[in-house]
Amino acid sequence: MDVSRIRALRGPNLWSRHTAIEAIVSCEPAERSIAELDGFEARLRERFPEVGPLRPAAFPGPISLAHVLEAAALAMQAQAGCPVTFSRTAVTVEAGVYQVVVEYSEEAVGRQALAQARALIDAARAGEPFDVAAAIRRLREIDEDQRLGPSTGAIVDAAIARGIPWRRLTSGSLVQFGWGAKQRRIQAAEVDGTSAVSESIAQDKDLTKRLLQSAGVPVPIGQPVDDVDAAWAAAQRIGLPVVVKPQDGNQGKGVTVNIVSREHLEVAYRAAEEHGQVMVEKFLPGNDYRLLVVGDRLVAAARRDPPQVLGDGVSTIRELVDQVNTDPRRGDGHATSLTRMRLDEIAVARLNVQGLTPDSVPEKGRRVVLRNNANLSTGGSATDVTDDVHPEVAARAVAAAQMIGLDICGVDVVCESVLKPLEEQHGGIVEVNAAPGLRMHLSPSFGKGRPVGEAIVGDLFPHGEDGRIPVVAVTGTNGKTTTTRLIAHLLAGAGLRVGMTNTDGVYVEGRQIDSGDCSGPKSARNVLMHPDVDAAVFESARGGILREGLGFDRCSVAVVTNIGAGDHLGLNYITTVDDLAVLKRVIVQNVATTGYAVLNAADPIVAAMAPACPGEIIYFAADRHQPVMATHRALGKRTVFVEGDAIVAAEGAWRERLPLRDIPITRGGAIGFQVENAMASVAAAWAVDIGWPAIRSGLASFVNDADNAPGRFNLLDIRGATVIADYGHNPDAMRALVQAVEALPAAPGQRRSVVISGAGDRRDEDIREQTIILGEAFDEVILYQDAAQRGRADGEVMGLLRQGLQGAGRTRHVEEIRGEFLAIDTALSRLKPGDLCLILVDQVPEALAHLKAKAQEPAAA
Repeated sequence: MDVSRIRALRGPNLWSRHTAIEAIVSCEPAERSIAELDGFEARLRERFPEVGPLRPAAFPGPISLAHVLEAAALAMQAQAGCPVTFSRTAVTVEAGVYQVVVEYSEEAVGRQALAQARALIDAARAGEPFDVAAAIRRLREIDEDQRLGPSTGAIVDAAIARGIPWRRLTSGSLVQFGWGAKQRRIQAAEVDGTSAVSESIAQDKDLTKRLLQSAGVPVPIGQPVDDVDAAWAAAQRIGLPVVVKPQDGNQGKGVTVNIVSREHLEVAYRAAEEHGQVMVEKFLPGNDYRLLVVGDRLVAAARRDPPQVLGDGVSTIRELVDQVNTDPRRGDGHATSLTRMRLDEIAVARLNVQGLTPDSVPEKGRRVVLRNNANLSTGGSATDVTDDVHPEVAARAVAAAQMIGLDICGVDVVCESVLKPLEEQHGGIVEVNAAPGLRMHLSPSFGKGRPVGEAIVGDLFPHGEDGRIPVVAVTGTNGKTTTTRLIAHLLAGAGLRVGMTNTDGVYVEGRQIDSGDCSGPKSARNVLMHPDVDAAVFESARGGILREGLGFDRCSVAVVTNIGAGDHLGLNYITTVDDLAVLKRVIVQNVATTGYAVLNAADPIVAAMAPACPGEIIYFAADRHQPVMATHRALGKRTVFVEGDAIVAAEGAWRERLPLRDIPITRGGAIGFQVENAMASVAAAWAVDIGWPAIRSGLASFVNDADNAPGRFNLLDIRGATVIADYGHNPDAMRALVQAVEALPAAPGQRRSVVISGAGDRRDEDIREQTIILGEAFDEVILYQDAAQRGRADGEVMGLLRQGLQGAGRTRHVEEIRGEFLAIDTALSRLKPGDLCLILVDQVPEALAHLKAKAQEPAAA
């Protein structure tokens, strides 16, 4: 069994909406049915009983090793605690070759699970041992290392529940919610609206205390110190007991409370100075509370208890700590709800105050405190008290957060009880924390968890907002790029700042920020990250969808221009037009329920995609009487069609007419494929509620020249001859171009020539058919070999193109030339005024620049 081309599908894809690992698996004849592998399944289940069914019940064929790989990779992730449920193995047209798809929640875990599943299969086949427990333990370790922590995870879960898109920007806890101009970002429990100044103030405990005091918030007295002697002197002045802590710290690091002796203070000072400047302040008796403020309200509160053990009269303190740490809720980081207790220097000092050592055996029922500060990060526990907080205590916490300027704030309060105001019990606020941990509120040791993630998301995105901008996805066989550009132009004309991706590059507000073929998911994600984008229009080519899935979870509008006879068939197991339609349909399947799919009713394969759309449908076609169009119109649904000399948008009895004479790219309606592109664009703009005045002006101002839409039926005048540059590269494009050429006014005796190459990654019949079509419309054909033969032998593509011209009805002269620019220059040198030359360019920017330079040359004397 050979496993190759392992891909991570990071967005909605050909198989599902889930993120998934896809692999190509090749099996030898004996591996295509495990029934032929004597005893294999028994050995597999002996090593991994939890593997489950090896194929869906409805699958009719034999169980191959590819099916086993799928089942094992999914089951291993499930056993490691990953929330995965989807997998599939598809048979390809190649004998013994399968596509295996397995969902993942963390990409690194998915990849490792696939590798472990393969190792399990190899062990089962060879009769060798396989440590499945170690394999799953490794997956769990990777998952814990990779996945979001509980604080960030709770916020992300709340955003998902609200339908807000999110993206992890780093391997840590930096996350973006929403898109473009509506995006917000968080890092753990800190939001982008929190200023660096506010965070800096919160970290300076002395400054924080002075500011809170000026706002009338009760705080303990204290001061910074430079050495142990100064610390002891300050403690004497303030009055024992005291607290020693870093002036700039967080998560309770280096904090020691209830210090009553110099020896204890010296230990505490050493612990605190590891984190910077040290300060001493008055110890407030009572309980330690953490109050969580989000925006202008208190959303959760917890009483924090210090790490402690209960004597049993038999075990040492060290043994009791080890027993407590066996609780599965306790871990070494912040991924678990509780942290392991530690017998470190501070704990030993605290034991000494109690007359104990780690090897002491406390009597039964005695409570032994390991440290007095009650942070969860030191092994403490938390009890929810949200419902008990007195309104005055809550008001003081909110005032403290707002005084410092924190949107999300953890306020540490020490008092006897939160049931009454702080002033009545000599309580106070001892710290204010930026980026507070949320796990004590999400899953407290005692009491109920609080929806703090929802509160934070609600503060970021008020009710009714989901952080989304209009996203239009465009796919099809031909016309994608022009339609994408025209839709972007219409949206920009309505005052929106538009981000656009296509096969020419990435554009934001009309400025190109990336070049090359940018019709894939990576470019789409980059646009959605841009803070100056109000709407996005994405050309969504087949390659990107196959390679990685979509770059967005759902779109407002999906436009499918056409499928026709297809293109690129035979690549990546997309072998038929129906296969291609299933792939292109992915954008339709991922339309929002409030969105639209804009479908070409004249293309039956495209029209058949309608049932897959979760939203509504807008059909377009030149013929309003076409059956699909007529039925849709009769139902009062939206349609766009041609009536007389205008494009008409109709819904029920309402109609809007757009004269074709006012749409330059159609040449008054003469260029049929541009009429289709215009109809699709009008429907998309309508779907995102662009006003009709803006649509009219946008259609009128869109010029299909080499600068605005390079390589898309660009017309140039070179010495009185008409030259058309186009990037058409499949039979359907050739038919459309011939139809457009026939529609152009022709001078008497006009001689037509065409310059063409062919891409080697097409089927032989597709390459030949292009010149079969052109041979009926052009007098002269110049063939050239393009820059990339894509696996073809030298001259093979030109040979196929020449075959298509055998028996041509109009072509009388065929010439082969090496090099695109030499071929272009040869064709141009033969042009006379009134002639027409169609140049099918390969190197689009360079070829267009070359042609524009030729158009500027003066005519020969």
